[in-house]
Amino acid sequence: METSLARDLISDEEWAFHQRFILTARARNGRKPLNRRLVLYGIFRIARMGPPWRDLPEEFGTWSSVYRRFRRWILAGLWEQIMNALNESGLVRCALQMIDSTVVRAHHQAAGAKRGTPRQGFGRSRGGFTTKIHLRVNGAGLPMRSDITPGQTSDYLGFDLVMADNLSEPCVLLAYRGYDSDKVRKAMEARNAVPVIPMRKTRKLRVAVDRTLYRLRNLVERCFNKLKNARRVATRYDKTAESFLGFIDITSIRLWLRHLST
Repeated sequence: METSLARDLISDEEWAFHQRFILTARARNGRKPLNRRLVLYGIFRIARMGPPWRDLPEEFGTWSSVYRRFRRWILAGLWEQIMNALNESGLVRCALQMIDSTVVRAHHQAAGAKRGTPRQGFGRSRGGFTTKIHLRVNGAGLPMRSDITPGQTSDYLGFDLVMADNLSEPCVLLAYRGYDSDKVRKAMEARNAVPVIPMRKTRKLRVAVDRTLYRLRNLVERCFNKLKNARRVATRYDKTAESFLGFIDITSIRLWLRHLST
């Protein structure tokens, strides 16, 4: 039986949207599937409130079952499929796009996964482990693509990661001066896009920037602020890059649905 808490976490409309993707990601054999809606409630609760999996209330089922389903959906590419469907829907114009990055602290217990910390997106700083989130946002301030790297990674690499996907090409790309390089400018010009990026102070040849247009870059900063309302995004507790990216995608999808519902 569904609880009032569960109904508060996800509406009937949101469940109907996710259900069509979840059914396509189910395994052909194995155990009898759990109540998928309750599992989705549990995952959303973990993403938003950030507790350990073991602290998940019993009303969502055993924590290990919810965690295993979360991992199966990640490995099946469920959240990536939903993000691709939203980007390809054409419901939001993508002529104006922007990119940016932010660094989040990683909990000390997040380290220790197999294959080493750099491959899982961990970097070292004086304060401990950090992860950098690279984000590509459309003109409505909604996430289009995200990726992670160790915290000390250059934004140039992040540009290649989020702009390499086969998404709608921008007509104008906004970015702060950390992305100012000949490689980035030539890449955007090859795509017939206008880069609106302030010049570094060391550059001798100056390029004018439309300051009125550049002010719209605050949309990506506001998007980061909304993403970090989810505690599993604001602080990294996950050992693997796949799980952390999964929580970023889950929060991004919910931002899309909230925008489209209004």
